[in-house]
Amino acid sequence: MRRPLSASPEFLVTLAALLALAHALMAVTAMTEKSMTSDEIAHLVAGQAYNTRGDYRLQPENGNLPQRLAALPMTLAGVDLPPTSLDSWRTADIWRYGYRFFYEEGLSGDAWLFLGRTMIALVNAGTALLVFFWSRSLFGLSGGFISLLLFVFCPTFLAHGALTTSDATMTFFFLAAVGAGWRHLERPGFKGGLLSATMLGLAFVTKFSAVLLIPTLSLIGGVWALGQARRTGWRAPLFRLARTTLGHGAAAWLTIWLFYGFRYSAFAPEFAAGGSFQHGWGSLMPLDGLPGKFIEWGRAWRALPEAWLYGLTFVLQFSRARGAFMSGDYSTTGWVLFFPFAFLIKTTVPLLVLLAGGALAAGTQYLRQPWATLAARLRPFTPLAALFLVYGATSLASHLNIGHRHILPIYPVLFIAAGYLGRWVDRSRPLATFLITSLLLWHAGESLRARPHYLAYFNQIVGGSSHGWRHLVDSSLDWGQDLPGLRRWLDTHARQEPIFIAYFGTGDPAYEGIRAIALPALPEVGPRRRWHALSPGYYAISATMLQHVYSPFRGDWTLAWENEFQTLRRLEPLLLAYQNDPARRLALQREAPIQNWTASWQRYELLRFARLCGYLRARPPEAAIGHSLFVFKLNAQEIAHAVYGSAQDWAQAIETTLHQPLTPDSAALR
Repeated sequence: MRRPLSASPEFLVTLAALLALAHALMAVTAMTEKSMTSDEIAHLVAGQAYNTRGDYRLQPENGNLPQRLAALPMTLAGVDLPPTSLDSWRTADIWRYGYRFFYEEGLSGDAWLFLGRTMIALVNAGTALLVFFWSRSLFGLSGGFISLLLFVFCPTFLAHGALTTSDATMTFFFLAAVGAGWRHLERPGFKGGLLSATMLGLAFVTKFSAVLLIPTLSLIGGVWALGQARRTGWRAPLFRLARTTLGHGAAAWLTIWLFYGFRYSAFAPEFAAGGSFQHGWGSLMPLDGLPGKFIEWGRAWRALPEAWLYGLTFVLQFSRARGAFMSGDYSTTGWVLFFPFAFLIKTTVPLLVLLAGGALAAGTQYLRQPWATLAARLRPFTPLAALFLVYGATSLASHLNIGHRHILPIYPVLFIAAGYLGRWVDRSRPLATFLITSLLLWHAGESLRARPHYLAYFNQIVGGSSHGWRHLVDSSLDWGQDLPGLRRWLDTHARQEPIFIAYFGTGDPAYEGIRAIALPALPEVGPRRRWHALSPGYYAISATMLQHVYSPFRGDWTLAWENEFQTLRRLEPLLLAYQNDPARRLALQREAPIQNWTASWQRYELLRFARLCGYLRARPPEAAIGHSLFVFKLNAQEIAHAVYGSAQDWAQAIETTLHQPLTPDSAALR
């Protein structure tokens, strides 16, 4: 009888590598249809400043290594940054300096953005291989390929794995550091220790969440020492842990200094005159508690580079309170359930089913065993469990609820754990094999169906991606990525009518070929916005702006806001005359100082926009570009009632649109 063909281990490893590269290719090519996302401009420009000028003041809060890596193609090509004489350079205003670099210098920005994204995608492919090899070591080849396929077709990693940000790179180093750390404890040796220390050191220059590796590795070390002590006593494992801790601490310390040029000052000597951080030390300090004491000690003794200490301080201060949105609720300190909810609605349903089924199957098998046997069988899972527990618990307590991406390091742990199902894939279990294969195909199909809008992916629990904006925004859905799609839609549908845009992101509508009247935007980085009245036309509004997450007028419209708006609304003609008529401006300045006119317009414009969005949230749009940018066509009557009318007119306009019969398209968008 002819023996069945079997693939060689070399072939299977090659196949795994090809799948990892296919993942990177899928991610990068999908992002070619997308514009610069909010944080990418800062990472690229800061990385180029680190690589070419040795100045570390720009964006020090987001990790040195990913920024350097993303900017490496520009560095090798000798691309010059804008002059150091600019105010935005001296004050480290990364957003305005980055805008100048990408949109006012004639730079071929799309090419460098693509290459920067490719660099991060290659790191993400490395994470895919880590997942495969780790799962294979626990569950065999079938388990390894199940874990790998879950990673390869995960919409979340296809979204963030090709962005020039630090999240995907940090995920790689979290996984690599805990894996190498455990391996070094289990198999002592210089090479293993060097690898483990290197991974830890690189994690500390990737993102400041690396501080979570301290309790994670401590927990791993404690479990290891407990197992050793039962055989040899406590003295030897504790001595080994102390020696390993000192070595790893020294490696992390040296790595941090290496990436900051072995210089304390964040300011390169030739650019130090007149320079500053964007937010001075005085606005960040003092910081309470043990972290504050550590930073003060570090500054006093110059124990760590200034830019690294500044970045850590910035992260700790700005994570205390930040505007957040979840399913119609607003908060500045977040919710315990934010990340579990984000995980539930942004993870594919087949993956949720696989995880639940795997947990049930594993629990049924393992819990039947005696405690000593169970402990021995669970011991290899120690680093994964420690990472999941520490990172998960910290996420639940976090006040920074701005993006699903912040729990990225948890996913590889779950992918690897799902590899347990590989034990059920064989000819003796045809039903289990069929179900697991079907769920994997469904998972892949979800990914392909979402392409290229991976960032805005939401599962069927909330009705799919078209309903995502009602539940999460910011980097969970709308990170400024859909300007090219908006331009294509406007070119087809809105060639003559006025276009207004309220954009959340650091892309530039004009650069993308969109000629529009600017409404309030975040961040404000381009040319100064002119004052203007609102008129009939097309209104393109980012989901984050529509939900008013970062506005002082977020949430339900109040009577106090309505009264203030009506008072300022009567001043609109006068305010516009102040801007547009120089002769009238001089006369008006005699009645009130300049700052009063400017402050009044800024307050009025935000109130007017909040009132408009209150109406638009009840009205289905004409189009949803990539599920993140909404286009509304407003006629004269809608403008009169929803913007300039009385409170009764505004309420009636909302009531009317809520009770209008819906077309199939508008029903889907609503």
